Amino acid sequence: MKMSFCFLPAFALMLIGCRSDPGGGLKQEQGPDSPEPLAYTRYTDDLELYVEFPPLVSGIPADFVVHISELHDRFVPLTEGVITLNLIVGEKEIRNRIDSAASPGIYLLSLTPVATGKGSLIFDIETMNYEDRIVIEDIAVYPDPETAHESQNHEMSSTEVTFLKQQAWKTEFHSEALSRDTFHSVIHTSGQLLPAQGDATIATAPANGIVFFAGNRIAPGVEVGAGSALFNLAGGPLIEGNPEAAFKEAKARYDVARANFQRSSELAADKIISEKEFLGARLNYERAEIAYINIAKNYSLNGQIVKAPVSGFIRSLYVSEGQYVEAGAPLASISKNRKLILQANLSQKYFASLPGITSANFRMAGSPAVYNTENLAGRLISYGRSTELSSPFLPLIFEIENTGDLVAGSLVEVYLKSTPIQQALLIPVTALIEEQGLFYVYVQTGGESFEKRELTLGPGDGLRVQVHHGLSEGERVVTKGATQIKLASSTGAVPSHGH
Repeated sequence: MKMSFCFLPAFALMLIGCRSDPGGGLKQEQGPDSPEPLAYTRYTDDLELYVEFPPLVSGIPADFVVHISELHDRFVPLTEGVITLNLIVGEKEIRNRIDSAASPGIYLLSLTPVATGKGSLIFDIETMNYEDRIVIEDIAVYPDPETAHESQNHEMSSTEVTFLKQQAWKTEFHSEALSRDTFHSVIHTSGQLLPAQGDATIATAPANGIVFFAGNRIAPGVEVGAGSALFNLAGGPLIEGNPEAAFKEAKARYDVARANFQRSSELAADKIISEKEFLGARLNYERAEIAYINIAKNYSLNGQIVKAPVSGFIRSLYVSEGQYVEAGAPLASISKNRKLILQANLSQKYFASLPGITSANFRMAGSPAVYNTENLAGRLISYGRSTELSSPFLPLIFEIENTGDLVAGSLVEVYLKSTPIQQALLIPVTALIEEQGLFYVYVQTGGESFEKRELTLGPGDGLRVQVHHGLSEGERVVTKGATQIKLASSTGAVPSHGH
């Protein structure tokens, strides 16, 4: 069963009819002489409170529709909480309390003022995780409905757009108050992520042979452990450079040298051979043993085993299955993937700015995520003092820690930070809407009212952009969900309240 709530007092029911919204909420039908409801929006660190109520008249019940949104990464309705409403006029205080929402985010309370004059509305909000108090000052309580009606002088600006709380709660919506902060002059350029020096190791062939992969998981990007088998080098039909023949020859020489050394040891003990002959036999044995052990430690029935020299990820493969290689040939590159090089390519015209650059923001091509070198324990290693014939750009090199989601070899968009700008007015880039080369934002002028504002912008660092004209400090700007408001405004109709 659906219930209808009308938030105006009984005296106004003759002027304003309330009817059920087929969608389950309420719509108000106002006559030409009906007083406009009052609306206030207040913020704390945790909450946004948006309340609507009729002009207050002493002795006449007034209904309050209280919208409470929790401020996380996006607005969400408060679903569980206790709300206490106090009205204080002079020494007179009345209150009401409710411990459940009429619907998610919407709490309905009533008060009957008992004194006239200016007073305060106090909202005490208690939740499982925190408590908040919001005070609205200079609330008028009128002696009669006629005086209340005459005091109304509210007209909605023709440039304002209505976007209801119920709409905001269903979308990725968020807004924040503008503040000033230290910014930096930004040089926007391109670059690339590269493996850091010493972070990559090459697995090489210890002998001549034909390459066979040790498993079907040997491919770029695969994680490997130190000492794990990567390849087998087999001789097969090879006449020269056959690993199997080399192993057998080394073993034969080792067996012969060991036997000679054992015999020489016995003869030397009986003074039958000279010390020189004994030392020669021992030297031959030790050489044969080293050669044999060096081959045998990585040899199997499948051939010579090539193992990963370090733990990491296979960055590149330099050989194919069945390819013949000679000893010392590179087979694969293993990257520890702990450190990366960010190389920014800087135009020559910015050469004078190079000494002032200490950090940068960057994003990989096709990714919305923006990274900061300072947050990645980054440091500026060097910058170029000259250009190459093949490139007119000056390289700027940062070393950074890899968080695990950065890919070596990726092309990146780079925002180099230079001279500090004090007390800059900044907005997130997610707030911007571009139309035919012009940039706009939506400014929240009330709980459900928004104004489209054209901006003149300064530099941006991929996360924030400086505002030169169009906004003031403290104004609240939509940082998520601006597209939804734009779509709502393009319909040309103002949504009805669904309370």
